[in-house]
Amino acid sequence: MGVTIKDVAKQAGVSSSTVSRVISDSPMISDKTKQKVRQAMEEMGFHINQNARNLVSQSTKTIGIVMKSSASESLHDPFFPEVLRGISAWCHKQDFSMSLTAGESEEAIFQDVVKMVRGKKVDGIIVSYSKQDDKVVPYLMECGIPFVVIGKPLGKVSDITYIDNDNVKAAREASEYLIERGHEKIGYIGMSLEYEVAKYRLEGFKEAVLFNQVDISDEYIKNPVSPDFIRNAVNELMDLDAPPTGIVIIDDLSALNALTVLRERDIKVPDEVSVISFNNTVVANFSNPSLTSIDTQIFQLGYESARCLIEEIRDPSLYKKSIIIPTSIVERKSTLSLNNDKNVEV
Repeated sequence: MGVTIKDVAKQAGVSSSTVSRVISDSPMISDKTKQKVRQAMEEMGFHINQNARNLVSQSTKTIGIVMKSSASESLHDPFFPEVLRGISAWCHKQDFSMSLTAGESEEAIFQDVVKMVRGKKVDGIIVSYSKQDDKVVPYLMECGIPFVVIGKPLGKVSDITYIDNDNVKAAREASEYLIERGHEKIGYIGMSLEYEVAKYRLEGFKEAVLFNQVDISDEYIKNPVSPDFIRNAVNELMDLDAPPTGIVIIDDLSALNALTVLRERDIKVPDEVSVISFNNTVVANFSNPSLTSIDTQIFQLGYESARCLIEEIRDPSLYKKSIIIPTSIVERKSTLSLNNDKNVEV
């Protein structure tokens, strides 16, 4: 016969109920007692029957993760694997598993979420984006299941726990980075404005231009509706009568695509045009030239989203949280100062 909870309790000198609480990681039990009980479990070879425990507690010990597009497409963007790495790190510590949406369209992704919730396949959900006219967040609010959004949500933010960067500030600093280095004609390449991150980064770019009295017309601002149109955006900017000497680009993957177009046109980066992007993914370090990029601490975005969600699952609260992860500029070789006294690569 296998080792039981009663056996562990006797060995550790505690009650069976205390052992049960240690197994469920109850905050009511001191760390000292937890350590003593866990040591007894290890010495006696006691293994938790996770499936049975889940049935008793009606918990799946699984969180759902909603991708903004199909899993195959999302995982080609270096942002999402890093977010998943952060989520996984906290889930591993808490003995939780992850389940990803796998739909190939917005409607299919939404139906995946419905199946997760109605089938009680997950204890909570992380939505990895914030987007206009998206059905997922309203559905989750209606269901009452714990969830967290990566990105500032639409509507009444006090009703939703979210993890984000200050994207207005980050984009303003990226733009001012070029302005301070003598660039007077600056282009901006964003993405579809249905995503909140695109709206806030465009706002930050416009603030920097306004506050620094840089004369830039709307033709210097491009918001391609999909990555397929980045080529057009770059060509339109560089075909202007006075093309930009610097471009702010919404993420590293888009910047990598832009570098390819510039290379095809024999436009040298950074000698003829400087490029600064966002997220500081592995792409930024290994592109040619390496990209100056805003570090948005993607791993931490994922880690904090998982931490907040599992806290909410274990101890539901009426009060929702908002956590802002700080950003910083990582200088590499895609930017060049035009100031005479600083005419060196950074």
